[in-house]
Amino acid sequence: MKIQVRDAPPRSVWALQQAGVHPLLAQLFAARGVRSMDDLDDALARLLPPASLRGSREAARLLADAIESGKKICVVADYDCDGATACAVALRGLKLLGAQHVSYLVPDRVIDGYGLTPPIAERVKSSGADLLVTVDNGIASIDGVARAKALGLQVLVTDHHLPALVDGQVVLPAADVIVNPNQPDCTFESKSIAGVGVMFYVLLALRAELRQRGVFDAGDQPRLDALLPLVALGTVADVVKLDANNRRLVAQGLKRIRAGCLPAGIASLFKAAGRSALLATTFDFGFALGPRINAAGRLSDMTLGIECLLTDDAARADELAQMLDGINRERRDIEAGMREQAQLAADAMIDGDEEPPPAIAIFDPEFHEGVVGIVASRIKDRLHRPTFVFAASQAPGKEHELKGSGRSIPGFHLRDALDLVAKRCPGVLLRFGGHAMAAGCTVAEEHFETFEQALQQVAREWLDTATLERRLDSDGPLAPQYRRADLVDTLHKEVWGQGFAAPTFSEEVEVLSQRLVGEKHLALKLRHQGQPVDAIWFGHTGPLPKRVTLAFRLDADEWQGVKRVRFLVEAAET
Repeated sequence: MKIQVRDAPPRSVWALQQAGVHPLLAQLFAARGVRSMDDLDDALARLLPPASLRGSREAARLLADAIESGKKICVVADYDCDGATACAVALRGLKLLGAQHVSYLVPDRVIDGYGLTPPIAERVKSSGADLLVTVDNGIASIDGVARAKALGLQVLVTDHHLPALVDGQVVLPAADVIVNPNQPDCTFESKSIAGVGVMFYVLLALRAELRQRGVFDAGDQPRLDALLPLVALGTVADVVKLDANNRRLVAQGLKRIRAGCLPAGIASLFKAAGRSALLATTFDFGFALGPRINAAGRLSDMTLGIECLLTDDAARADELAQMLDGINRERRDIEAGMREQAQLAADAMIDGDEEPPPAIAIFDPEFHEGVVGIVASRIKDRLHRPTFVFAASQAPGKEHELKGSGRSIPGFHLRDALDLVAKRCPGVLLRFGGHAMAAGCTVAEEHFETFEQALQQVAREWLDTATLERRLDSDGPLAPQYRRADLVDTLHKEVWGQGFAAPTFSEEVEVLSQRLVGEKHLALKLRHQGQPVDAIWFGHTGPLPKRVTLAFRLDADEWQGVKRVRFLVEAAET
């Protein structure tokens, strides 16, 4: 592991301090590209205008016409947390804005696969709907949209994923309207907005359209800010880059949750996770609430997650949150077994002291397809290689297909790599799609080894020694005056996440003692800047030398009513 210190431009640090920002926060923000207080202004008025999102005005007119004529609207969701929150935002928002007939349908991961497929379009039509609205999917659903149109449905696609490629050319579905910042010719600056954020923007545009039509004026228009807790949750859980616009959406959602203004389902999920909504953080979204909602889509039915986010009945919300908590525990058990098997398979690829192959592809007939993405992420983190994990499809008639989920490292665009594999090995990839850092694909079992070899060849061509070296960005040494519990609370309240990493400090410390706890965690007593401090390294069992350079995050634990600072170790420089 190579630990490198982020550069914090002195002028930016000084400007932020002069504006009243705490010196430690000024350093942290400057190292993440913040130059002035304008960058930290999270007011709703600073959000990018909806009109700059291509298709938003047309979507607003389409929805406004449907509401005025009493048409039936069906929302087709995705089965992850972003899709679930986007669905809840769509249904709650459309009803707030006057829609009388709104329903939703969420595909089953095993039976239906991903996105708007022709069979899903047929189910929407048979439900009696007139207008089909996708959330967090649809941009690559060429056949599904075509089927929906052939059935006489109007189609609005709202998505944030990359469009499909055919022979290297972007191909868009023939929907009535598409709203996606990543479609060609869209000038919306926040290309990283989540699916739930896209739907929120469509609702903002719809409200403006209805206001222009005289349905209500600015004084009595429905308040859409009540949806921001859902937007914040889905944005963080989908691990999209927290650019300035996304940070504003998340910050506004957190403020409302901490003030007690949140949907019953989110409140119940906080309780089920043993967390306090009054002290909500982005860590809660990413590591407590998000996984519980995602578990429903992985192992059961995402309808449970969506219903939890839609209900206003506190007792019903508690019941659903407890069900989601139980499913998540089952998911963790399955993941633990799969991770162990996948790690054994990955280790078998490494001969002695040799480096791992440039890309990893693992298949086991016993793997559960709902958990392959999580396991791929764990293996990627451990070996620092682009990783795909596959499971046999459980869909009827597709038992010989393998469904894979991949996670990548910086410098290796996973979706583009799959596109190149598809060109070089025609017929091997039955379906694929995704982003730079995460993607999915389907291959026939008989072609798995061909896929593995082709992926590794692309990785050999694209990855160099510098890219394959594991690196961790840190914020450098922690001044002893900042080793305080109140500052830990201050740091936790800020918006951290993908692209705006939580503070990680690094420096040489003295190891006073070390012992294993729970057989898989290393508990440490360190001397930091001349003072003793407790630390723990979760998931690490190897002993450390007497003096070592550690990368660590700040945390606080409470003992007999007293809060004490401790370090959460992330890495040791080797």
